[in-house]
Amino acid sequence: MQINDERRLATLNLALGVQVYGEKLITLEGREYRVWDAFRSKLAAAIRKGLKQVPLTHGSKVLYLGVSTGTTASHISDIIGQEGVLFAVEFAQRVAKEFIDRVARHRQNIIPIIEDARSPQKYRVVFDKVDIVYCDIAQPDQTDIAITNCAYYLKPHGFLLLVIKARSIDVVEDPKKTFEEEISKLRNSGFRILEAIRLDPYDKDHAMILAQKMPSNL
Repeated sequence: MQINDERRLATLNLALGVQVYGEKLITLEGREYRVWDAFRSKLAAAIRKGLKQVPLTHGSKVLYLGVSTGTTASHISDIIGQEGVLFAVEFAQRVAKEFIDRVARHRQNIIPIIEDARSPQKYRVVFDKVDIVYCDIAQPDQTDIAITNCAYYLKPHGFLLLVIKARSIDVVEDPKKTFEEEISKLRNSGFRILEAIRLDPYDKDHAMILAQKMPSNL
């Protein structure tokens, strides 16, 4: 979208008139869009940094691990539309309440799950395999958590969007080496790596990995 001679990311607003994090609302040809801030959303940062394939489409089923207060989740909700469903996992109750109040109650395609992402067997409301797992968790075992959730819920050939937070894994290791080690874990767990993008300057020492789950018989 072109705004004041600048090209900006934006999503068609599923909840008309509702802002999530103070983002601009723009009306164009009778449709309301929300400007997507790459400094507030790691997915937007990855797109701005050149992510070529964004597997989210209208009607996608998504499992989001570490939804926090819902900035990125709200834009994913816009993209997948009313035909899609977003299962939103957040363990911290105060944060989850804020997410529900600010985001989920305005959007019928979001199902909040207040559980620890380390225990995917407790997600009682996930009623089907999902097309995409999106993981944004600040834990040393974040990649293992993503892999475990994918084993439970991701379709064969489904996609994983994994935010690797190098300093949450090892505060002293070179981030590049940390990224390589986490990517190796994914490969060894049956994922094909499609893209790996550093998110600087939007998020220092972060990377976005797009991977595809390959059937175990291949």
